[in-house]
Amino acid sequence: MEKWLASNLERMAEELSPCRDCPVANTVRDVNLPGTEAVIDVLEKLMGVLYPGCHGKGPVSHDHCHHHLKGTIQQIAEELYDQTHRSFEYACNKVKCIACGDCEQKAKQAVTALLEGLPAIREMLQEDIKAAYEGDPAARSTMEIVMSYPGLYAITVHRIAHALYQQGVHLIPRVMSEHAHSKTGIDIHPGATIGPGFFIDHGTGVVIGETCTIGRRVKLYQGVTLGALSFAKDDTGALVKGVKRHPAVEDNVIIYAGATILGGDTVIGHDSVIGGNVWLIHSVPPGSKVYNQAPSPVIKSV
Repeated sequence: MEKWLASNLERMAEELSPCRDCPVANTVRDVNLPGTEAVIDVLEKLMGVLYPGCHGKGPVSHDHCHHHLKGTIQQIAEELYDQTHRSFEYACNKVKCIACGDCEQKAKQAVTALLEGLPAIREMLQEDIKAAYEGDPAARSTMEIVMSYPGLYAITVHRIAHALYQQGVHLIPRVMSEHAHSKTGIDIHPGATIGPGFFIDHGTGVVIGETCTIGRRVKLYQGVTLGALSFAKDDTGALVKGVKRHPAVEDNVIIYAGATILGGDTVIGHDSVIGGNVWLIHSVPPGSKVYNQAPSPVIKSV
């Protein structure tokens, strides 16, 4: 191995060097984006603000909680501004526009909007926690939900990511949502709009698309897909972006495990129940109960 390295190391480094315009290299000169870990670190700080002492190694000091929150919020503001500024500049440079200071202003606006919106996000999360506690007979306390339920973790990350997404920040929310996806098995695009009182029970395998809208007090079980039926293409064959592709789910709907609901024109009317493993590509009126006919299992004696 040493002989091979002596003969080939310089050549390999030259061929793989980002100085040769590697399309996936994040260098200061070219892309200049924050690393994934930096984004996740800010996300975990935001989780610490929304749930102080719950996702770390122990409780925070009660007497110093206010001071601790002030310090954390300041760190979030500084670090997230830097990341957001870089993200806007990256998108800006892709279209070769000039440095005009607009990215700086947009970054300040986006971070300010998120921080100002944290109290409202926490209020929505309180409704999510209540929905989980009331909707799961296995839950013994609300703190059990806060500290261990993957569904609450996923929706918390989504509410943070969605706030940034609404301000035109796209890359950082995607990193956040995919981090939650990797931890929970729940894939929620940051563009999806989700009302309060949302509960995902068990969670693994849930997919919620970018243009999906979900009302208040909706409950999903594992394996549910709220996805696109097809992808429109333009005259060149490229995918058309920015159109509604995913369904709308109105208030007080329950969707059981394995159900698949597809299409931007599909609306699940309020107070409906969608049974397990149902496949839907069209709307159903309010108060519907949709289910498959029960299978007839064949049981043979040994």
